[in-house]
Amino acid sequence: MSITDWPADQRPRERLIKFGPQALSDAELLAVFLRVGAAGKSAVDLGREMSSHFGSLNRLFSASLDDFCTINGLGPAKFAQLQAVLELGRRSLTEELQSGNSFDAPVAVKQYLQLLLTNKPYESFLVLFLDVRNRLICADELFRGTLTHASVYPREVVKAALARNAASVMLAHNHPSGTLEPSTADHQLTQTLKQALDLIGVRVLDHFIVAGTQVYSFAEHGQL
Repeated sequence: MSITDWPADQRPRERLIKFGPQALSDAELLAVFLRVGAAGKSAVDLGREMSSHFGSLNRLFSASLDDFCTINGLGPAKFAQLQAVLELGRRSLTEELQSGNSFDAPVAVKQYLQLLLTNKPYESFLVLFLDVRNRLICADELFRGTLTHASVYPREVVKAALARNAASVMLAHNHPSGTLEPSTADHQLTQTLKQALDLIGVRVLDHFIVAGTQVYSFAEHGQL
């Protein structure tokens, strides 16, 4: 049965308008995004298949074009639409962090880092450069490594902070292995970068680790 034949109070789009997006399941939200299903499948059925196939929204959002198109009913057009929606989310959070005090918006910072780092197949080291009012200047991937390691050079971080006239920074990297806890090397690197940046008057406000759907904050654990 097509969704248009469902009772109005059961249709995802109508339920979203009446109750808000938080009232819908992942499959129903994906159905609103998809608009139509495929042969023999409603949009909700296709949304459920997407959720089941990828196992999580994060894996779906980070899927390659080839992986995305392995599901019957999905193609390059839907892939492009999804990437556009994700980029709008990133830009919205960037605007929020650029207009306000990033240090006072830890939830927004974590969401932003998840959009940037979750499910990358390699270890990526980002630096968020902030101005004197803790507003985001920019976020740059300074180093890219392998599945388990990325070499980080303090001198390059210092040069980048000076070039961007940053007053403070937030550090961030991902653990593709899914392990959330910082390693001994992570602790040592944090202190090394903190000492190097202290020499030019740039504060390290936090260091985040992104692992799957979780984000670890050094500041929240009193480790800075």
